[in-house]
Amino acid sequence: MKWIYIITPFSAWVIAGGVKFLINSIKSRQLAFHQIGYGGMPSSHSAIVCSVAAMTAFREGVESSVFVVALTLAFVVMMDAMDLRRKIGQHAERLNLLSSDFPKLRERVGHKPVEVLAGVLTGIFTATLIHTIAQ
Repeated sequence: MKWIYIITPFSAWVIAGGVKFLINSIKSRQLAFHQIGYGGMPSSHSAIVCSVAAMTAFREGVESSVFVVALTLAFVVMMDAMDLRRKIGQHAERLNLLSSDFPKLRERVGHKPVEVLAGVLTGIFTATLIHTIAQ
């Protein structure tokens, strides 16, 4: 069933996004539609790529070249989420302080390591669940 490679990351995205929406809504004590796509816990990007890597490990094996490619992609995405995107957010904070003449830049674009870890666990959980159901 090759559709499993499409269903798994989509499911991880939906689960991570739902959990993130719930956490943000509880924190802000209102429905947090205004925070969709602004980083947070868990990282959806990490959940997506880790679900693909985990499903590939389950179905193809950890010694397969496809798993190595999926794992490499996952590491690149997670490093980007924690480093580059966080730095972009820090720059946006400073730029927003400098000028009030321009529209405000989005400051919350990256992830803290714990948010990425939560995304990793969400992705692995999703892949495990779908793999178990599909057998």
